[in-house]
Amino acid sequence: MKSLKTLSLGGLGALLLGTALGAVAADAPKTVTRGELKVGMEIAYPPFEYYEGDKVVGFDPEVSAELAQRMGLNATFSDTRFPNLILGLNANRFDTIISGMYILPERLQQVDAIPYAKTGAAIMVRADAERKPATEQELCGLAVGLQQGTSWIKKLNELSAGYCAEEGKGAITVNEYPTSSETSQALLSGHIQAHLEIASASQMMAEKSRGRIVVTTPASIYPETLGIYVKKGNTQLLDALKAALDDFKQSGDYQQLLAKYGLEEA
Repeated sequence: MKSLKTLSLGGLGALLLGTALGAVAADAPKTVTRGELKVGMEIAYPPFEYYEGDKVVGFDPEVSAELAQRMGLNATFSDTRFPNLILGLNANRFDTIISGMYILPERLQQVDAIPYAKTGAAIMVRADAERKPATEQELCGLAVGLQQGTSWIKKLNELSAGYCAEEGKGAITVNEYPTSSETSQALLSGHIQAHLEIASASQMMAEKSRGRIVVTTPASIYPETLGIYVKKGNTQLLDALKAALDDFKQSGDYQQLLAKYGLEEA
């Protein structure tokens, strides 16, 4: 795990603390470290969270800072591999997870979640690829890469064993990688033929590839709701985050932030 990075709210936070906090709660909720909201996230996942030098930027850090400020706290970030986020939360390494993580039944058995945005997946291929799948069904017969721990692994295996097998179109070979950037490198090097990723992240990856990678899906596939996760039993923090999110939405600024990153309100 990388060292903890702190997002400084600076003069803006100091100016707003006296006004916005009154709309949510006078007393900050109890957290792992007094005065801080420690947020677990994998900081290698643009545009949701990534480094610009030593600064943590992206949709989730902006959301985290806004929510923390409304609760009278400072947001700090614990850089954690995606498959280990729920384990870290339940081990009290941080207070919450805000990391582009879908709300899924198996996750809700372990932790509680607050819906905060909606998105879907996109398919990327190399620009010179012969096959450019527009739907998930067109992935049959291809080697598809994606990040470890994502919900699409099960969906692709089911698609391969069901539709692809029934139609005689060839199995989907699912290859998992530790990070999304490593998956993109596997695509560029020819180890996989397609890369499945969250739609807004896919657009940024394609733009940064300088024309070597293209998004081939005209619309998002496998739409899901993203969740802010809290350890089960931590009702005080769960309620405080809900109130802070409601206040953020009522300000009108949240809708602008969603539009900036190509996301929808949950």
